This record gives sequence, structure tokens and C-alpha cells, in this order.
Amino acid sequence: MVDDATTDDEGQQQGVYLVEGGSFERDQSYIDDRITADGSSGWPVEAGRYRLVVARACPWANRAIIVRRLLGLEDALSMGICGPTHDADSWTFDLDPGEVDPVLGIPRLKDAFEARFPGYPRGITVPAMVDIPSGGVVTNDFRQITVDMSTQWTAFHRDGAPELYPEALRDEIDDVARKVFEDVNNGVYRCGFAGSQEAYDEAYDALFARLDWLEERLATQRYLVGDTITEADVRLFTTLARFDPVYQVHFKCNRNKLTEMPVLWAYARDLFQTPGFGDTIDFLHIKQHYFLVHTDLNPSGVLPKGPDLSGWLTPHGREELGGRPFGDGTPPGPPVEGEVVPAAHSAG
Repeated sequence: MVDDATTDDEGQQQGVYLVEGGSFERDQSYIDDRITADGSSGWPVEAGRYRLVVARACPWANRAIIVRRLLGLEDALSMGICGPTHDADSWTFDLDPGEVDPVLGIPRLKDAFEARFPGYPRGITVPAMVDIPSGGVVTNDFRQITVDMSTQWTAFHRDGAPELYPEALRDEIDDVARKVFEDVNNGVYRCGFAGSQEAYDEAYDALFARLDWLEERLATQRYLVGDTITEADVRLFTTLARFDPVYQVHFKCNRNKLTEMPVLWAYARDLFQTPGFGDTIDFLHIKQHYFLVHTDLNPSGVLPKGPDLSGWLTPHGREELGGRPFGDGTPPGPPVEGEVVPAAHSAG
């Protein structure tokens, strides 16, 4: 394995590795501390103590934005939003007045990592949970953050919050999510950052084989696991939302567009039109991040004008399959003030 020393998919100096044959391998070494209800981790769940730092451009952070919305954690867990473009050093708070996060008082997310781990050697990634009193990062393990929102923050869930990680379905959710991660969520990056034709072909074939598998699975059921929205749906959705605007062209995932896969396109529209999903998607930030930050893939820095986004709001017909999006719960209310995606950045 060779450390290529280039930036990873979110533009950070986090080891990107090319294995023999030029295959892309994501560095998955994250800070694995957890914020738990009983505090046994050393980080107890407390309203107002932590700040979730995200970027709307990032699919991994987008998961956390969606789960926080669905569960109604806005009052208990504040959110800082980084801009879509940055250098190789850190995500930055350039959307805020003075380019400083108003709660943490820092201009760069890296400052929170350094506050806890001086000389932090790995990538400065989002989402990240930051302890407000100390100013130090707690965790950037995107896989665990959303699960813990569902299982550890229950005291602060809104009335009517859905069960996104129901205990009886966890094994199946984990299995589906693992397949989706390997071949789709991470698979698009394996295509885009492949260092050889062989590695690209392998990733491309795995990606579209899994999308075909999903097309078949979702032809007869509205959601990926059970008859309600779960963590598995959240994890797939953020990749689907970026597929045609970015991955299809920028990462050479071009067997077909999402809009040309009838079942997945209807499924994606169904979720997009569900409160808590589409209202978190900032298509402009998404395109700015990938096309302006990945200068190795887009050296001209030209930002595409398309694609046409109006199709996201067309009828999807998935109600005919049954299912109840929120189970016995209810939809979340509208986004809180300061967290609304500008109309010009969305499909609305």
C-alpha cells in the first residue's frame, strides 16, 4: 500500500491510499469517542453542550443534518455550517459574519481538532461533534454520529420522532448499509479517484451492479428495510442526490443517469419530497465543492450550469407500495431560522 499524500474526497490532508492496481482506499481512521446517554464514554448527552459542525456539500455530513432534522434535535444540538470550498488544511466558517463560527468563535474547524489534539495528524473532516465548553472536537466518526443521535439522544427527540434505527431491524439495516457503503457511497469515489483503468473498471462494475440490485429491491418495497424510513435510507439518499449533478460526470459514473433508473429515481424523489430530506439539499454547494475543490479532476474550475432540477418535484407514485414514512410518528416541522437552504440553491 502506498500513501499517495494527496487530498481525500473532501479536500483534506487525510491519507489517501492507492493499493496495487491504482485502487482508491478511503482512510477510515476517525476519532471514535461517543456521546452517550449514561455518560460512560466520558461525554454525556447534554442539551446545549455540543455543536454539530457540517457542510451541506458533504454527503457524510448531510446524513447528520437529515437525522438531526428528523429527530427534532435542533434545540438540544446546535449546528455550525461550513462553506462548500476550502483549502487542503481545513473546512472553514466562511458563510458566517467575519468568517468565524458564532458559537465556537473559530474560523476553521481545524482549530477544534487542535484544541483537543495539538498537532492532529489526520484529516479535518465533517461531520464533527465539538464540545462547546472546551472548544475541542469529540468525534468525527460519521458512521456512529447518526446512530447515536437515534439511540443516545432519545431524551431530546421531538414528539413524533421516527425510529430510524429500530432494534428489531438493526442487523438488516447494518447489512444493507454496508453493501451500499462499499459499492455506492464509497463506490462513486473509487470510480472518480481510480489510479488505473483496471481499478476504475472494477469500481464502475461494482457500483452499477449494486444500483441494479437496489433497483430490484425497491421495485416491490417503498423503503430499504421495513415499511418506514430508516438509517439505511438516509445513507443511500445523500449519494443519490449528488449522482446526476456530480458523480455521473465528475467521477465518470456514466453508464446512465439516476433519472434513467426508474425505480431509484422514483425512490429518490419520494425521499426528496419528504420533510427533512430535500429541504437539507443545497445543490449549488454540492457542485461548488466537487468541481472547485477537486482541481486535479477539474483543473479549469468551470462550474456546470446543469442539470435541470425541476424533476425532483414531480410525482413519484411510490405511495402505491404502501409504507408509512414516519411509522407511528409525524413529519418534522419546517427548518429552523438560519438553517433554510436558499431557494436559488434548491429544486424548490
